[in-house]
Amino acid sequence: MVLAATKRYTVDEYLELEEKAEFKSEFVSGDIIPMAGATANHNILTAKFLARILLALEDLDYAVFMSDMRLWMPDQERYTYPDVIVVKGQPIFTDEKQTGITNPCLIVEVLSNSTGEYDRENKFKLYRSIPSFQEYILVEQTSYGVEQYAKQTNGKWLLADYVGEDAVLKLESVDFEISLMDLYKRVAF
Repeated sequence: MVLAATKRYTVDEYLELEEKAEFKSEFVSGDIIPMAGATANHNILTAKFLARILLALEDLDYAVFMSDMRLWMPDQERYTYPDVIVVKGQPIFTDEKQTGITNPCLIVEVLSNSTGEYDRENKFKLYRSIPSFQEYILVEQTSYGVEQYAKQTNGKWLLADYVGEDAVLKLESVDFEISLMDLYKRVAF
């Protein structure tokens, strides 16, 4: 059996295609991987988290970005689109158009059935290659549930699970907290 060769792309080719594309794609070491569309719950949770953290950090030395901002991991030759990105201080952009950054301290991903394990395992491993990265938040769509991974001073990552509508998520990397009841308001399980 003969397998067809798959075209490999350079970063510049990917960025040029992405600029014209109708749908977002991730870049993985020369491969372009289309991203799946998001559900209503995914949009509600992402928008709620983004709006609340944006207001909480508005007068502080942070920049907050939503899922249209690309994250570049040069050591991994990879571009992704996290749902929410927070940068402490000035963002380090990859280009003059400011379409990608390299220095998040906090990344938030809303999990879906198709990407949940990928976000939880593979992406988390890749994100840990970023020196400024301090905290990873994974938000369930189908129940009150948030996983918080916080980098400790010894370099180890500590997991905290928040389950149920009475739980309150308190971030470690920035001064922000939100109750799960508030985060999940208007989410249909």
